[in-house]
Amino acid sequence: MTDPSLTSPSEAPLRSPLSAPLSLSFPFLREGSRVWERGAPPQPRSLPSPLPTKRNRTYSATVRATSGPAFKGVCKSFCRSQGHGFIRPTNGGDDIFVHISDIEGEYVPVEGDEVTYKVSRIPPKNLKIQAVEVKIVHLNPGTKHETWSGQIISQLDES
Repeated sequence: MTDPSLTSPSEAPLRSPLSAPLSLSFPFLREGSRVWERGAPPQPRSLPSPLPTKRNRTYSATVRATSGPAFKGVCKSFCRSQGHGFIRPTNGGDDIFVHISDIEGEYVPVEGDEVTYKVSRIPPKNLKIQAVEVKIVHLNPGTKHETWSGQIISQLDES
């Protein structure tokens, strides 16, 4: 006769070490807990990004950003797969972070594109800024541009 605790995991019911019935009141499984005798360890949850995007920016931060002045700059870099890039301001200074959710228009920015943008402070200390309402005003001539839907647009040199 086999011990019931040695049956395969798919056949064994969930049991507590004390053999008392369990209620699933925990919001998540705790790694290293002896409450669960079988099952895979919980997958780590992805932490929310500390950067405010268009989707999670507070109303007051949005109002402050949209009511501010517009600046001009040049796209220094942008990685669509990572969802962010940097803008080099035309008036000098440090490069400014830009999130994919803050880019308006149909084209994915590439290095050398001229853009306009407004700025928003990044919490919690509000020491750094990020670009919001980013609009491409002039595509970099001689480069291939991609639309958000994936269509490649080849642009000829303007000479």
